[in-house]
Amino acid sequence: MSDVPVGPEVTDDPVQAARALRAGRLVAFPTETVYGLGALARRPEAVARIFAVKGRPPDHPLIVHLAAADDLGRWASTVPPVAAALAEALWPGPLTLLVPRGEAVPDVVTGGRPTVGLRVPDHPVALAVLAAVGDGVAAPSANRYGRVSPTTAAHVVADLGADVDLVLDGGACAVGVESTIVDCTQDVPVVLRPGGVTLDQLAAVLGHPVATWAGDGAPRAPGMHAAHYAPTARLVVVDATDDVAAAVAALGPASVGVLAPVAVPGLGDDVVELEPVGPPERFAHLLYDRLRQADRLGLDALVVVAPPPVGVGAAVVDRLARAARGSGPPPTG
Repeated sequence: MSDVPVGPEVTDDPVQAARALRAGRLVAFPTETVYGLGALARRPEAVARIFAVKGRPPDHPLIVHLAAADDLGRWASTVPPVAAALAEALWPGPLTLLVPRGEAVPDVVTGGRPTVGLRVPDHPVALAVLAAVGDGVAAPSANRYGRVSPTTAAHVVADLGADVDLVLDGGACAVGVESTIVDCTQDVPVVLRPGGVTLDQLAAVLGHPVATWAGDGAPRAPGMHAAHYAPTARLVVVDATDDVAAAVAALGPASVGVLAPVAVPGLGDDVVELEPVGPPERFAHLLYDRLRQADRLGLDALVVVAPPPVGVGAAVVDRLARAARGSGPPPTG
């Protein structure tokens, strides 16, 4: 008999995925942002498996996914007016609201914090699963902690293998970067992590600009650590195509790739140019797939031309900065 672990079961049936979640199993499922590694949020032993499988620090909180905005009050001890306004306007959508946690929310979900992150995903398959489950599903991205988030079912299988019980295949994620996280627990709402909902969209709902986290203090929500979303290839981020040649030259004899919104002229034959990613929305959609491509090609380094930090481009710039800090092969010995 072979000792090779059997991979996870893959299905396209949301009802089957819901049954697995209710049975306490780990299920990877699609959202509009990235694939999540889900467990019933009110089952601490199931949620604990998420941390074990990912290798995630136990004090790093999870986001609870809900079927509808009406469920907000079941998970929050109080619903701040700003949270209610944002939920009404932007849910379903790539927006997570940090609110005071309700008494029934397990500590393992929140990392012991007095707050909980909640969102309603804008994906028909995810919503079908959540409706069939009838309760909240805690789910970070379905990958090993600190590495590149998955945007297809194949990415999940490649990353987690048999460590996940079931993978629900809902196709490629439309947005491609994680949700925007807004702290609604203070007098003034603060964006803790940029994502698929832009600052302009938030301002349009609230009637005023929204502050962003200054980087001070301990992380209060997922994705706020300085190093995250990282490929094995070393990532070097530059601001313009004119900066690419110098960045490539500085990497010496390494196997180097280049990723940019448009084609970069003058690259040497020994440089691998990945297919250009286009404007910020398409860049976000393709970002994690391109980082994974760099690793599949065995590149030592990838030089990336960042998009302008406006709209969803701000989320791409944020992910690139964090990925660059954590990139490169793990230490040996």
